[in-house]
Amino acid sequence: MDTTGRPRLRSRFRKALRYAAELHERQIRKKSSDAAPDVPYLAHLLGVASLVIGAGGSEDEAIAALLHDALEDRPRGGRTEREIGARFGPKVRDVVKACTKAEAEGHDARLQADREYVRHLKDAGASVQLVAAADKLHNARAIVADLREDGDDVWRRFNKTREETLDYYRSLVAALGGATGAARPLAEELGRTVETMLELAGAGERRAGA
Repeated sequence: MDTTGRPRLRSRFRKALRYAAELHERQIRKKSSDAAPDVPYLAHLLGVASLVIGAGGSEDEAIAALLHDALEDRPRGGRTEREIGARFGPKVRDVVKACTKAEAEGHDARLQADREYVRHLKDAGASVQLVAAADKLHNARAIVADLREDGDDVWRRFNKTREETLDYYRSLVAALGGATGAARPLAEELGRTVETMLELAGAGERRAGA
């Protein structure tokens, strides 16, 4: 509840939920193994929004969490950014845009896009850091769970190598190290989760070399 006694999440959030479901209805989460079940991509968006809401995020931030991948995945091209602004306002649009990596084709270009995203994230606004921390924490938890279940098979789902992926998560933890407000506990939890990821990845490496 907000200070007026009204629910924090109102009809705008419900509209955003429907919009996110429409945009991503044909997408599934990446799998660590062929035997893993298909999981609708919406599960990730709901997970990120849940983290933002649980951290005390505003309705705008919760909506941005639901839509944070709408531009990166570009299910409907350039129309999507204009639609987000028209439907949910400039703040939501700007947070979603700031959480979006630059388009990149090819391995080296994707690595460069990662580096630019991390640099931008370090000095981003509080709302951007909150949504980004929730996004990366949700992904990191999924990687940790898959490492425990499937071991090194998890790295097959990435376009980057194992070490490149681990370096990326290390850099995210460093970039969000100065986060304040609602983003801070999520950034700290991301740091702990990445430590677990590194430990499990090291254990897998030792087993492979045994």
